[in-house]
Amino acid sequence: FSTAIAITEQPISVSVPVGFSFTLRCRAQGRTSLQYQWFCQHQSDCRLIPGATNQDLPIIAEQTQLYTCRVNDLHRNAVFSDWVKVEVHQCVARGLPPRLWQGEPVIVLNPSEQRVEVGQPLQLHCAAMGVPAPSYQWYRNGNLLEQQKRKKLLIAHAKVSDSGTYLCCASNRLGEHWTNAVDVHIGEQSLPTSLCCKSPGVSCKIALLVGNNRYQHHPNLLAPVRDVFELSRLLKHLGFQVVSLLD
Repeated sequence: FSTAIAITEQPISVSVPVGFSFTLRCRAQGRTSLQYQWFCQHQSDCRLIPGATNQDLPIIAEQTQLYTCRVNDLHRNAVFSDWVKVEVHQCVARGLPPRLWQGEPVIVLNPSEQRVEVGQPLQLHCAAMGVPAPSYQWYRNGNLLEQQKRKKLLIAHAKVSDSGTYLCCASNRLGEHWTNAVDVHIGEQSLPTSLCCKSPGVSCKIALLVGNNRYQHHPNLLAPVRDVFELSRLLKHLGFQVVSLLD
């Protein structure tokens, strides 16, 4: 029976720069001696990896692929590990981790400002490297968006109420990293600052908000993120044009 073999350590998904070296691990227990065989899948092509018959699979990252390990015993029982994703980033500029990188999240793609018509889809993209692969959580105006837990934020039919300032937190067991904050405008045509300030009878009020939540010799803070968003919303209601900066 397949229950004769139990996987005790599953491999983990990772997100790494091209050329990065690491090892996928699989551990299992059985009633007899066990044999291991690794497989990989790129797009729709699934194949056995020749010679990959150890518990550990050393990899030099070249392209994004899926991996699984089959474990057999002497009675022809077999189980497969979870499929895991090795995501490889081909182009990483200043976000490239140092040699002593331990796998903490590193943002490699920030979302960009969006202007979307009401009823049209809203999409924001971000990406981070990490070992294990980071999980994602999006926020709007400092408030957690419960359903938005992927690299790509998607709202199929945007509403005016979806306007605001968005950012995403990428985290794994080694830490967390925040993307840049970006403004999303739904069905709004805001007046450029240059026109506003030159229009007769129109006063131009600009507010600069800076929230620091990372300090070299102090634990990270979370409140400044929410404070900036709350103050930004209040000042906009008072007629200010607001520029918000984090860290």
